[in-house]
Amino acid sequence: MTETAKDRAIIGSDESREYLTFTLGDEEYGIDILNVQEIRGYDAVTKIANSPDFIKGVINMRGVIVPIIDMRLKFHLGVAEYNQFTVVIILNISGRVVGMVVDGVSDVIALRAEQIRPAPEFGAILDTAYIDGLATLDDRMVIVVDIEKLMSSGEMGLVDQVQSGSA
Repeated sequence: MTETAKDRAIIGSDESREYLTFTLGDEEYGIDILNVQEIRGYDAVTKIANSPDFIKGVINMRGVIVPIIDMRLKFHLGVAEYNQFTVVIILNISGRVVGMVVDGVSDVIALRAEQIRPAPEFGAILDTAYIDGLATLDDRMVIVVDIEKLMSSGEMGLVDQVQSGSA
């Protein structure tokens, strides 16, 4: 059986990385597939008092308490509507399990480093620290997010940051 160019693009080469793409509103985002543990439907969460708006609460997933982040609220994209297409992507970030609510999951894509262009600088109006870049696939533009950097940021407070030199 011969391999077509499309097959190679889907399978990827040694220098490409696979990304899970998901939608928030009209935009498509991609995160490194190696951080994804599972994808599940949105269930009711237990709210935690005094938590930021973007932390919807926690769920008990097979004995593990998992904080659930609403990415639409985190990225200031308006109020999220929860429906049958709303999903939770369960991530494993530095050994910590975290869930993120997105509007829907698109697919898995393979990208080479040269396909990802740096995000433009917007100054103080938009924090691009968590954006690895922008990738164009045919007529789609995918915003590539460094999900480890985002989830381990101080403002999230979800994943312990590595402390060096502490006694």
